[in-house]
Amino acid sequence: MGSATRKALAGTHAALTSLGRAELRVAEDLLAAGRIIGSSKQLRTALTDSEADAAQKRALVEAVFGSKLAADSVTLLTDLASSHWSDSRDLLEGIEELGLRVASESARDVPIDAELFAIQRAVASDAELELALGSKLNPTESKVQVVDKLLAGNASPQTVAIVNHLVQQPRGRRIGELLRHAAAVVAEQRGFEIATVTTATPLSSEQLDRLVRGLEAQYDRALRVNTIVDPAVLGGVRVQIGDDVIDGSVASRLSSLRQKLAG
Repeated sequence: MGSATRKALAGTHAALTSLGRAELRVAEDLLAAGRIIGSSKQLRTALTDSEADAAQKRALVEAVFGSKLAADSVTLLTDLASSHWSDSRDLLEGIEELGLRVASESARDVPIDAELFAIQRAVASDAELELALGSKLNPTESKVQVVDKLLAGNASPQTVAIVNHLVQQPRGRRIGELLRHAAAVVAEQRGFEIATVTTATPLSSEQLDRLVRGLEAQYDRALRVNTIVDPAVLGGVRVQIGDDVIDGSVASRLSSLRQKLAG
């Protein structure tokens, strides 16, 4: 990620802070605008043209989206577009991230990250469902229908909007990765990170509490823990926090031993 993109992403956080009350409509607008921009090479090129000034980009956003989106949505989108981005992929990432953050802020009492984790686990355990949501051969309309059928009455409107967006604009990412990333952005917006703990058998509440306290002390941040029971790990604990993996499982140690013996 280039320095221009890092600076632009920091600007999205400031823009969200200045928004005041976040609404789901604004999140949906931003995500929809990202899909429109993603489908138009001409529009992406114009909005990331380093030779174009901020006023030109703002005028373009107003011309394309001014009559279609809520006023707050247009304001946020013009702020994004007027920033400098390293490339068009980063612009799409920035629009998506801001949309996810607005969705998170629009319902802070709703455990959106937990809902996304539950969907991720459902997809991981069902190859047919994963194919239906992730296959390039499956039409986008069919994927949206699957999401609506799967989540109707089972998830918040925020989560439905997020998952519908992800299956429509995967940008080369697998569905599991899409859901993990979205949950991480939502969690970060709420001031914590997600730790995924995998064990062969369920941990007791006391064991889990000790583990969480130790991890929060080590990482110096609040954590929300998702637990997975997987007999394949045999024993021990595997923890993933962001890109960090602490693998103390028996299966991992056996694999390491096999590699040493093979060498």
